[in-house]
Amino acid sequence: MSSAVGAGLAFAVGAFALLAAQQRRYAELRLEVDKAERADRRRTMMAQQHELQLYLLRKAIDDPDLAAVFSIAEAESPGQQRQFLFANALYTNALLAYRIGVVNWEELHGHVRVMCANPIFRQYWHATRHQRASLKDSSDEARVGRMTDMLVHELEDSESEDWWVVGEPPSEGQPPTK
Repeated sequence: MSSAVGAGLAFAVGAFALLAAQQRRYAELRLEVDKAERADRRRTMMAQQHELQLYLLRKAIDDPDLAAVFSIAEAESPGQQRQFLFANALYTNALLAYRIGVVNWEELHGHVRVMCANPIFRQYWHATRHQRASLKDSSDEARVGRMTDMLVHELEDSESEDWWVVGEPPSEGQPPTK
């Protein structure tokens, strides 16, 4: 009977070890699911906030009195102020697309390069530089801002009309150098 008891004990130990391994794996999977759910909630909240931002921008573009409150960028005319508000909407849309994973870093670089090729966007970018000064250096917005600064600078210094070849995208983990 001692061999039967030993076999039963070995079976129980093996079953317990298997159960413990399954519980660890379940806990790991639960953590992954929780992390994915938090990321989804964050993306949803960012999209909802962006929708509200665009709603406010539309109201400001349509009403000069509201535009005067919405933006602190110094514009020379109500028309230019509306252009700056629209430039802001384009930029924040590209930033959101990157933040929620619709575009990757290289694709974002391409979208921003197209915006920076426009002289009105570059005027907006210069007029709002002080608004970006307080951003935390490690934030997505600061990193995208540095990339945009680099593209604006390279486009303004370029002697070529070929804007689509200006500015190589920095690797995503590395901040753009000036």
